[in-house]
Amino acid sequence: MTSIEGPRVIVLNGGSSSGKSRLARELQKVLPDPWLSLSVDDLVDAMPPALVDGGAGIGFGDQGEVSVGDGFRTLETAWMAGVAAMVCAGARVVLDDVFLSGAQSQARVRAQLDGLNVLWVGVRCAPEIAAARELARGDRTAGMAELQAEIVHEGVYYDLEVDTGKTDSLECARAVAARVTF
Repeated sequence: MTSIEGPRVIVLNGGSSSGKSRLARELQKVLPDPWLSLSVDDLVDAMPPALVDGGAGIGFGDQGEVSVGDGFRTLETAWMAGVAAMVCAGARVVLDDVFLSGAQSQARVRAQLDGLNVLWVGVRCAPEIAAARELARGDRTAGMAELQAEIVHEGVYYDLEVDTGKTDSLECARAVAARVTF
């Protein structure tokens, strides 16, 4: 009997404050094996201050816009190669990301994860709900959640989509976990 291995990577794509991080934590609770949870925020937090002020790195505008430069892209490529290496070494990874350029962002991630079994999950949330969450959090630039709510999904292919504004995070995690077979 041949066993087909399920996904070893779950990519969660959604805008800021859409509920990706909470969904990742819930997935760690409901999935049967240990899964690492990594986020694009981890990458940004690990960057030197010189690359978090715009220019060649990543910049955050007053209205919530995000810009990325060549320095960020170089480190993002290395980061994703590291994620792929962890998966190849036996880890299972939930990757929380924000595809600022929609389909182009997915293509970059897909290229880095080439040859790996990936479950692509769209994490949706109505812009007004994400904006309210953003305001309650207080650690994001106002307007970021609303700006990103739809653009991150443009042209992106998913195996599954969940809506954290309509469904509790645990139920969303169970829906994602149901797509992971071992």
